[in-house]
Amino acid sequence: MHRLLLLGCLWLLAAPPASSIFQRPTGTPAPARLQYLLEPLHPTVHTQRGATATLPCVLRALPRNYRVKWSKVEPANYRENIIIITNGLYHKNYGPLSPRVRLRHSHRYDASLTITDVALEDEGRYRCQLVNGLEDESVSLTLHLEGVVFPYQPSNGRYKFNYHEAKRACEQQDSRLATYQQLYKAWTEGLDWCNAGWILDGTVHYPIINSREPCGGRLLLPGVRTYGARDKQKDRFDAFCFTSALQGQVYFIRGHLNFKEAGQACRNHGAAIAKVGQLYSAWKFSQLDRCDGGWLADGSVRYPITTPRERCGGLPDPGVRSFGFPSKEMRTYGTYCFVG
Repeated sequence: MHRLLLLGCLWLLAAPPASSIFQRPTGTPAPARLQYLLEPLHPTVHTQRGATATLPCVLRALPRNYRVKWSKVEPANYRENIIIITNGLYHKNYGPLSPRVRLRHSHRYDASLTITDVALEDEGRYRCQLVNGLEDESVSLTLHLEGVVFPYQPSNGRYKFNYHEAKRACEQQDSRLATYQQLYKAWTEGLDWCNAGWILDGTVHYPIINSREPCGGRLLLPGVRTYGARDKQKDRFDAFCFTSALQGQVYFIRGHLNFKEAGQACRNHGAAIAKVGQLYSAWKFSQLDRCDGGWLADGSVRYPITTPRERCGGLPDPGVRSFGFPSKEMRTYGTYCFVG
Protein backbone atom coordinates (compact mmCIF):
# COMPACT_ATOMS: atom_id res chain seq x y z
CA MET A 1 0.00 0.00 0.00
CA HIS A 2 2.77 2.45 0.94
CA ARG A 3 4.64 1.56 -2.25
CA LEU A 4 1.58 2.36 -4.40
CA LEU A 5 1.08 5.67 -2.59
CA LEU A 6 4.76 6.57 -3.16
CA LEU A 7 4.58 5.73 -6.87
CA GLY A 8 1.43 7.82 -7.23
CA CYS A 9 3.08 10.81 -5.61
CA LEU A 10 6.16 10.46 -7.78
CA TRP A 11 3.93 10.52 -10.85
CA LEU A 12 2.61 13.90 -9.69
CA LEU A 13 6.13 15.28 -9.81
CA ALA A 14 5.69 15.43 -13.60
CA ALA A 15 9.33 14.97 -14.42
CA PRO A 16 10.55 16.83 -17.52
CA PRO A 17 12.46 15.11 -20.36
CA ALA A 18 15.68 13.31 -19.44
CA SER A 19 17.92 16.02 -20.90
CA SER A 20 17.71 19.58 -22.17
CA ILE A 21 20.15 22.30 -23.20
CA PHE A 22 21.56 24.07 -20.16
CA GLN A 23 22.40 27.44 -21.76
CA ARG A 24 20.69 30.82 -21.78
CA PRO A 25 20.31 32.20 -25.35
CA THR A 26 22.48 35.22 -26.16
CA GLY A 27 20.73 38.49 -25.49
CA THR A 28 18.22 37.19 -22.96
CA PRO A 29 18.01 39.06 -19.65
CA ALA A 30 19.85 37.80 -16.60
CA PRO A 31 17.77 35.75 -14.16
CA ALA A 32 15.82 37.69 -11.56
CA ARG A 33 17.13 38.06 -8.05
CA LEU A 34 16.59 34.94 -5.98
CA GLN A 35 13.44 35.01 -3.83
CA TYR A 36 13.20 31.49 -2.47
CA LEU A 37 16.70 30.00 -2.88
CA LEU A 38 19.66 31.13 -0.83
CA GLU A 39 22.88 31.91 -2.68
CA PRO A 40 25.44 29.23 -1.69
CA LEU A 41 28.10 30.54 0.65
CA HIS A 42 30.76 28.56 -1.25
CA PRO A 43 29.83 27.77 -4.90
CA THR A 44 32.66 25.22 -5.20
CA VAL A 45 32.70 22.04 -3.10
CA HIS A 46 36.09 20.32 -2.84
CA THR A 47 36.31 16.56 -2.40
CA GLN A 48 38.24 13.41 -3.38
CA ARG A 49 37.30 10.14 -5.00
CA GLY A 50 35.58 7.78 -2.59
CA ALA A 51 34.44 10.54 -0.24
CA THR A 52 30.91 11.76 0.52
CA ALA A 53 30.16 15.28 -0.72
CA THR A 54 27.14 17.54 -0.22
CA LEU A 55 26.14 20.30 -2.63
CA PRO A 56 24.15 22.90 -0.66
CA CYS A 57 20.72 24.10 -1.78
CA VAL A 58 18.57 25.73 0.90
CA LEU A 59 15.22 27.52 0.56
CA ARG A 60 14.42 30.65 2.54
CA ALA A 61 10.68 29.92 2.19
CA LEU A 62 8.45 27.18 0.80
CA PRO A 63 6.24 28.28 -2.10
CA ARG A 64 3.04 26.41 -2.87
CA ASN A 65 3.17 23.51 -5.33
CA TYR A 66 6.91 23.69 -5.90
CA ARG A 67 9.47 21.18 -7.09
CA VAL A 68 13.24 21.15 -6.75
CA LYS A 69 15.22 19.64 -9.61
CA TRP A 70 18.91 18.75 -9.40
CA SER A 71 20.84 18.28 -12.66
CA LYS A 72 24.42 18.05 -13.94
CA VAL A 73 26.03 19.55 -17.02
CA GLU A 74 28.24 17.11 -18.91
CA PRO A 75 31.24 18.85 -20.53
CA ALA A 76 31.41 16.34 -23.38
CA ASN A 77 28.06 17.51 -24.80
CA TYR A 78 27.02 20.51 -22.65
CA ARG A 79 23.66 18.94 -21.93
CA GLU A 80 21.78 18.95 -18.66
CA ASN A 81 21.11 15.52 -17.16
CA ILE A 82 18.54 15.24 -14.39
CA ILE A 83 19.65 13.62 -11.14
CA ILE A 84 16.75 13.96 -8.71
CA ILE A 85 13.36 15.72 -8.41
CA THR A 86 11.46 16.36 -5.19
CA ASN A 87 8.29 18.13 -4.11
CA GLY A 88 9.42 18.30 -0.50
CA LEU A 89 7.61 15.12 0.51
CA TYR A 90 8.60 12.61 -2.14
CA HIS A 91 11.48 12.34 -4.57
CA LYS A 92 12.63 10.36 -7.58
CA ASN A 93 16.19 9.67 -8.77
CA TYR A 94 17.31 9.57 -12.41
CA GLY A 95 20.31 8.42 -14.42
CA PRO A 96 23.58 6.69 -13.54
CA LEU A 97 24.07 8.72 -10.35
CA SER A 98 20.80 7.38 -8.98
CA PRO A 99 22.23 4.70 -6.61
CA ARG A 100 24.66 7.13 -5.00
CA VAL A 101 22.61 10.30 -4.47
CA ARG A 102 20.08 11.39 -1.86
CA LEU A 103 18.65 14.59 -0.46
CA ARG A 104 20.28 15.62 2.81
CA HIS A 105 16.96 17.04 4.08
CA SER A 106 18.31 18.01 7.50
CA HIS A 107 15.31 20.37 7.91
CA ARG A 108 12.19 21.26 5.92
CA TYR A 109 13.98 23.99 3.92
CA ASP A 110 16.97 21.81 3.01
CA ALA A 111 17.14 20.46 -0.57
CA SER A 112 20.90 19.85 -0.58
CA LEU A 113 22.24 16.97 -2.68
CA THR A 114 24.52 14.36 -1.09
CA ILE A 115 26.71 12.15 -3.30
CA THR A 116 28.27 9.09 -1.70
CA ASP A 117 31.39 7.25 -2.89
CA VAL A 118 32.34 10.14 -5.19
CA ALA A 119 33.65 8.93 -8.57
CA LEU A 120 35.95 10.63 -11.07
CA GLU A 121 33.05 11.31 -13.43
CA ASP A 122 31.12 13.15 -10.72
CA GLU A 123 33.29 16.25 -11.02
CA GLY A 124 31.59 19.14 -12.77
CA ARG A 125 28.85 21.71 -12.69
CA TYR A 126 25.53 21.06 -10.95
CA ARG A 127 22.29 23.06 -10.85
CA CYS A 128 19.62 23.20 -8.15
CA GLN A 129 16.45 24.58 -9.73
CA LEU A 130 13.27 25.60 -7.93
CA VAL A 131 10.35 24.98 -10.29
CA ASN A 132 7.44 27.16 -9.22
CA GLY A 133 5.42 28.22 -12.22
CA LEU A 134 6.51 31.68 -13.42
CA GLU A 135 8.90 32.14 -10.53
CA ASP A 136 11.51 29.48 -11.42
CA GLU A 137 15.00 30.18 -10.11
CA SER A 138 18.24 28.23 -9.72
CA VAL A 139 21.74 28.20 -8.25
CA SER A 140 24.84 26.61 -9.80
CA LEU A 141 27.59 24.80 -7.92
CA THR A 142 30.81 23.07 -8.90
CA LEU A 143 32.04 19.77 -7.48
CA HIS A 144 35.85 19.81 -7.64
CA LEU A 145 37.96 16.68 -7.14
CA GLU A 146 41.51 17.05 -5.92
CA GLY A 147 43.70 15.06 -8.27
CA VAL A 148 46.52 14.87 -10.77
CA VAL A 149 46.68 15.10 -14.59
CA PHE A 150 49.12 12.96 -16.57
CA PRO A 151 49.83 12.58 -20.30
CA TYR A 152 49.32 9.14 -21.74
CA GLN A 153 50.23 7.40 -24.98
CA PRO A 154 50.18 3.70 -25.95
CA SER A 155 53.11 1.36 -26.46
CA ASN A 156 53.13 1.86 -30.24
CA GLY A 157 54.02 5.55 -30.08
CA ARG A 158 52.49 9.00 -29.95
CA TYR A 159 49.37 10.26 -31.71
CA LYS A 160 47.61 6.90 -31.97
CA PHE A 161 44.27 7.65 -30.22
CA ASN A 162 41.10 9.02 -31.70
CA TYR A 163 38.85 10.62 -29.08
CA HIS A 164 36.98 7.44 -28.15
CA GLU A 165 40.18 5.41 -27.88
CA ALA A 166 41.76 8.10 -25.69
CA LYS A 167 38.72 8.08 -23.42
CA ARG A 168 38.87 4.28 -23.11
CA ALA A 169 42.64 4.28 -22.53
CA CYS A 170 42.33 6.65 -19.58
CA GLU A 171 39.52 4.57 -18.07
CA GLN A 172 41.65 1.43 -18.40
CA GLN A 173 44.36 3.15 -16.33
CA ASP A 174 42.04 4.05 -13.42
CA SER A 175 41.48 7.61 -14.62
CA ARG A 176 39.36 9.62 -17.04
CA LEU A 177 39.99 12.24 -19.71
CA ALA A 178 40.86 15.53 -18.01
CA THR A 179 38.71 18.63 -18.31
CA TYR A 180 40.20 21.88 -19.58
CA GLN A 181 40.08 23.30 -16.05
CA GLN A 182 42.03 20.30 -14.74
CA LEU A 183 44.63 20.59 -17.51
CA TYR A 184 44.99 24.34 -16.95
CA LYS A 185 45.47 23.84 -13.20
CA ALA A 186 48.08 21.15 -13.91
CA TRP A 187 49.93 23.60 -16.18
CA THR A 188 49.97 26.26 -13.43
CA GLU A 189 51.49 23.58 -11.16
CA GLY A 190 54.27 22.78 -13.64
CA LEU A 191 52.97 20.32 -16.25
CA ASP A 192 55.11 20.82 -19.38
CA TRP A 193 54.40 18.46 -22.26
CA CYS A 194 55.11 18.86 -25.95
CA ASN A 195 52.65 16.30 -27.34
CA ALA A 196 49.06 17.35 -27.96
CA GLY A 197 46.33 15.30 -26.31
CA TRP A 198 42.57 14.90 -26.15
CA ILE A 199 40.59 16.21 -23.19
CA LEU A 200 37.03 15.45 -22.12
CA ASP A 201 35.15 18.00 -24.24
CA GLY A 202 36.70 16.71 -27.49
CA THR A 203 39.26 19.49 -27.89
CA VAL A 204 43.02 19.01 -28.15
CA HIS A 205 45.71 20.91 -26.20
CA TYR A 206 49.25 20.77 -24.83
CA PRO A 207 50.71 22.64 -21.82
CA ILE A 208 54.06 24.41 -22.18
CA ILE A 209 56.10 25.97 -19.37
CA ASN A 210 59.39 26.29 -21.23
CA SER A 211 58.99 27.56 -24.80
CA ARG A 212 61.26 25.66 -27.21
CA GLU A 213 61.67 24.92 -30.90
CA PRO A 214 60.06 21.45 -31.12
CA CYS A 215 57.00 22.73 -29.22
CA GLY A 216 55.75 25.63 -31.31
CA GLY A 217 58.93 27.70 -31.20
CA ARG A 218 60.68 29.92 -28.69
CA LEU A 219 58.66 33.02 -29.58
CA LEU A 220 55.34 31.66 -28.34
CA LEU A 221 54.54 32.45 -24.72
CA PRO A 222 54.08 29.66 -22.18
CA GLY A 223 50.52 28.46 -21.78
CA VAL A 224 48.00 25.76 -22.61
CA ARG A 225 48.16 25.78 -26.39
CA THR A 226 45.16 24.56 -28.31
CA TYR A 227 44.30 22.80 -31.54
CA GLY A 228 40.61 23.41 -30.83
CA ALA A 229 37.86 20.88 -31.52
CA ARG A 230 38.94 17.98 -33.73
CA ASP A 231 37.24 15.11 -35.53
CA LYS A 232 36.62 12.54 -32.79
CA GLN A 233 36.75 9.63 -35.22
CA LYS A 234 39.53 10.55 -37.64
CA ASP A 235 42.03 12.76 -35.82
CA ARG A 236 44.65 11.11 -33.64
CA PHE A 237 46.54 12.46 -30.64
CA ASP A 238 47.69 11.41 -27.17
CA ALA A 239 45.48 11.73 -24.08
CA PHE A 240 45.53 13.82 -20.92
CA CYS A 241 44.12 11.71 -18.10
CA PHE A 242 42.95 12.75 -14.62
CA THR A 243 42.88 10.65 -11.46
CA SER A 244 42.14 11.31 -7.80
CA ALA A 245 42.80 9.68 -4.42
CA LEU A 246 42.94 5.89 -4.13
CA GLN A 247 40.89 3.61 -1.92
CA GLY A 248 43.83 1.30 -1.51
CA GLN A 249 47.62 1.18 -1.53
CA VAL A 250 50.36 0.97 -4.14
CA TYR A 251 53.60 -0.74 -3.08
CA PHE A 252 56.79 -2.01 -4.72
CA ILE A 253 58.12 -5.57 -4.97
CA ARG A 254 61.82 -5.76 -5.71
CA GLY A 255 63.16 -8.33 -8.15
CA HIS A 256 64.41 -9.08 -11.65
CA LEU A 257 61.07 -9.88 -13.22
CA ASN A 258 59.64 -9.95 -16.71
CA PHE A 259 56.11 -8.62 -17.23
CA LYS A 260 54.38 -11.97 -16.71
CA GLU A 261 56.37 -12.68 -13.54
CA ALA A 262 55.57 -9.17 -12.25
CA GLY A 263 51.84 -9.80 -12.52
CA GLN A 264 52.20 -13.15 -10.76
CA ALA A 265 54.28 -11.59 -7.98
CA CYS A 266 51.44 -9.14 -7.23
CA ARG A 267 48.82 -11.91 -7.32
CA ASN A 268 50.93 -13.96 -4.90
CA HIS A 269 50.44 -11.11 -2.40
CA GLY A 270 46.69 -10.90 -3.00
CA ALA A 271 47.11 -7.76 -5.11
CA ALA A 272 47.02 -6.74 -8.78
CA ILE A 273 49.72 -5.13 -10.85
CA ALA A 274 49.16 -1.37 -10.53
CA LYS A 275 47.72 0.79 -13.28
CA VAL A 276 49.33 4.03 -14.42
CA GLY A 277 46.65 6.19 -12.80
CA GLN A 278 47.09 4.33 -9.51
CA LEU A 279 50.82 5.01 -9.49
CA TYR A 280 50.25 8.72 -10.19
CA SER A 281 47.66 8.83 -7.41
CA ALA A 282 50.01 7.16 -4.93
CA TRP A 283 52.75 9.63 -5.92
CA LYS A 284 50.42 12.62 -5.54
CA PHE A 285 48.44 11.69 -2.41
CA SER A 286 50.68 9.21 -0.55
CA GLN A 287 54.04 10.75 -1.51
CA LEU A 288 55.26 7.41 -2.87
CA ASP A 289 58.96 7.86 -3.64
CA ARG A 290 61.13 5.12 -5.13
CA CYS A 291 64.15 5.08 -7.39
CA ASP A 292 63.26 1.62 -8.72
CA GLY A 293 61.65 1.13 -12.09
CA GLY A 294 58.69 -1.22 -11.90
CA TRP A 295 56.24 -2.86 -14.28
CA LEU A 296 52.69 -1.51 -14.56
CA ALA A 297 49.54 -3.08 -15.99
CA ASP A 298 49.87 -1.48 -19.44
CA GLY A 299 53.37 -2.95 -19.94
CA SER A 300 55.19 0.29 -19.19
CA VAL A 301 57.95 0.71 -16.60
CA ARG A 302 57.85 3.78 -14.34
CA TYR A 303 58.92 5.05 -10.94
CA PRO A 304 57.61 7.87 -8.70
CA ILE A 305 59.89 10.59 -7.31
CA THR A 306 58.72 13.12 -4.72
CA THR A 307 62.21 14.19 -3.59
CA PRO A 308 64.38 14.76 -6.69
CA ARG A 309 67.99 13.61 -6.38
CA GLU A 310 70.88 13.07 -8.72
CA ARG A 311 70.90 9.27 -8.60
CA CYS A 312 67.18 9.04 -9.42
CA GLY A 313 67.15 10.41 -12.94
CA GLY A 314 68.75 13.75 -12.16
CA LEU A 315 65.68 15.82 -13.08
CA PRO A 316 65.06 18.81 -10.80
CA ASP A 317 61.29 18.41 -10.38
CA PRO A 318 59.17 15.73 -8.69
CA GLY A 319 57.24 13.46 -11.00
CA VAL A 320 56.55 9.96 -12.27
CA ARG A 321 59.48 8.98 -14.51
CA SER A 322 59.06 6.55 -17.39
CA PHE A 323 61.32 3.96 -19.05
CA GLY A 324 58.71 3.59 -21.80
CA PHE A 325 57.52 0.16 -22.90
CA PRO A 326 60.48 -2.28 -22.80
CA SER A 327 60.22 -5.84 -24.07
CA LYS A 328 57.91 -7.77 -21.77
CA GLU A 329 60.43 -10.62 -21.75
CA MET A 330 63.13 -8.52 -20.08
CA ARG A 331 63.77 -9.76 -16.53
CA THR A 332 65.14 -6.43 -15.33
CA TYR A 333 62.56 -4.70 -13.16
CA GLY A 334 60.51 -5.00 -10.03
CA THR A 335 56.79 -4.35 -10.02
CA TYR A 336 54.29 -1.94 -8.52
CA CYS A 337 51.23 -3.64 -7.01
CA PHE A 338 47.86 -2.28 -5.94
CA VAL A 339 45.70 -3.67 -3.17
CA GLY A 340 42.24 -2.23 -2.50
